[in-house]
Amino acid sequence: MRMTQKQNILTKTGIVALLACVCCILWGSAIPVIKTGYRFLHVDSSDIASQIVFAGVRFTLAGILVLIFASIREKKVMIPDKEILKYAVPVCLAQTVGQYFFFYIGVANTSGVKGGIITGLGNFIAILLSCLVFRNERMTRRKIAGCVLGFAGVVVINLLGNSLDMGFKLIGEGFVLIAQLSYGISTVLINLFSRKVSPVVLSGTQFAMGGIVLTLIGLGMGGHLENVTTGGVVIIFYLAMVSAVAYTLWSVLLAWNDVSKVAIFGFVNPLCGVILSALILGEVKQAFNVGSLAALILVCAGIYIVNCKENKRE
Repeated sequence: MRMTQKQNILTKTGIVALLACVCCILWGSAIPVIKTGYRFLHVDSSDIASQIVFAGVRFTLAGILVLIFASIREKKVMIPDKEILKYAVPVCLAQTVGQYFFFYIGVANTSGVKGGIITGLGNFIAILLSCLVFRNERMTRRKIAGCVLGFAGVVVINLLGNSLDMGFKLIGEGFVLIAQLSYGISTVLINLFSRKVSPVVLSGTQFAMGGIVLTLIGLGMGGHLENVTTGGVVIIFYLAMVSAVAYTLWSVLLAWNDVSKVAIFGFVNPLCGVILSALILGEVKQAFNVGSLAALILVCAGIYIVNCKENKRE
């Protein structure tokens, strides 16, 4: 009975919208904080190896925090067993390792505009994979329309005051695209595997594993973190909390809903990133203008179209 009540709550469109938007706000806040962290720890914008070490430490700590939370909730030490590891390894390779390794290198070799636009494709890819490859749900016109509108919003928010060139480099735009393909695959895998094992333990395990792998890769590439001050440690801890809370909530939502119902809210993420970055940097005019409003309307319209039938049922 308790499980049924939990399922009913987590499948309500209003609850999905609230929790998904909380995730997007947390992820959006991470963008300016990461840049601040680079300054504190003396990580140069061109030092990809050290950036991967930074990400590895962040995600390792995030995984540990999630597993500690799970242990407190279950009142026992949650040590991943063979069953968890069987599902955590592919999620780890797709999400934490694959996505962030290619993403960090890709964004360093492309413009912010193109990187932001290609990143918006990740949600579209997740829905397409769920419907057309994994056959986990049915593709409909409203899902396609919702994705197109959501992606249009991402394009608008990234083109504000900027120009878009049509160049394409494998190590730049290509790597960002590979990262989004990895994100799409991991989203579908989480949707499938979280129905078989605890999404919280799955999230914590894959984070810890992926974080360790990223750290070793970064160190192997010659990366390092200098000037480890109290401020730098606080920032890494905050970013770890962002990952722990946001990705765990996202995993729980994916465990109880179709990929399309959850992934469509991912288009809110770039909007939150732009707005929160502008606010934290004091550039309020950049965050609140006609273009931002148009992007918000497009994304909200896409979300409504994908979820409108669920609303009618409720």
